[in-house]
Amino acid sequence: MQRHAPHPTARTAGFTLVELLVVIAIIGTLVGLLLPAVQAARESARATSCRNNFKQIGLALHHYHDHTRRFPSGWTGSDRPVGAATDELPGWGWASELLPQLEQSSLFDRIDRRRPVLDPANSALHADVRKAFIPPFACASDTRSPTEGDGFFAIGADDGVDEEEAEHHGEKVDGSPLTALCDVGKSNYVGVFGTLEVDEFPAAGDGMFFRNSRLGMKDMLDGSSKTLVVGERKSKLGGSTWTGVLLGAKASLPRIVGVADHAPNDPHHHFDDFTSNHPTGVNFLLGDASVRRFDDSIDVIVYQSLCTRAGGESAAIPD
Repeated sequence: MQRHAPHPTARTAGFTLVELLVVIAIIGTLVGLLLPAVQAARESARATSCRNNFKQIGLALHHYHDHTRRFPSGWTGSDRPVGAATDELPGWGWASELLPQLEQSSLFDRIDRRRPVLDPANSALHADVRKAFIPPFACASDTRSPTEGDGFFAIGADDGVDEEEAEHHGEKVDGSPLTALCDVGKSNYVGVFGTLEVDEFPAAGDGMFFRNSRLGMKDMLDGSSKTLVVGERKSKLGGSTWTGVLLGAKASLPRIVGVADHAPNDPHHHFDDFTSNHPTGVNFLLGDASVRRFDDSIDVIVYQSLCTRAGGESAAIPD
């Protein structure tokens, strides 16, 4: 009787454990190589958007200058409480003056500039003009803090605690909340006050923006291509705003202007410094409307000379 050899057992299709582990390892390696490239591409797009914002602000400043022969005041007002004197001015800042040049004429027309920023007239009928979001004033690389809404944040009342230690996303150092005054629109771009302390010399900045300043191109004695006028600030230590100075608010003056007592992104920076979330650098607008990113390692003396309008320095712009 003829016997047939047994048929070999059919092999089930699929991966062995070793093959599966090899595939996972390969996929993990590819993802690890791809993610930095994706993140770099995203940051490149955000940085380009930020530079475009600066270009819009630069054009707006020059259009304003063409009509008025000067740049906007850093802010209007005095350092006395509201009602302390008959010559009290509202406190609206330089950025709020540029709204018509930034296609925000309807918002500009709704602002009662005869009244302070905190006045209820500027928040009537559910149309709080103070909390409006202005796209050219927002950097895409800035992370949004937990207390921020859609482009605005609650500004706290001054409690007398040193401003450098008093606020981080609306909280005091002990974790208790600040007393909120009102919501204000966020901005990542603040005017260059110069190298002096803004709270000590609010009307005597050596930069282009300070209280009741009325400076123009002729006042940039160091040259418009060597004078920084607007710089960047992230929201890590608190929010900055396009609206203006709110008397009685925490760190009210540095909300709209910055100083150059530390290099960009200095690890020991204060709230009134210039900072960003861009890798190794902070963007600035110069007086000639050009935009430059200055590296964190820029020489502090050179950097400070660029933040003054008439220091007489002959500093060269770093490449």
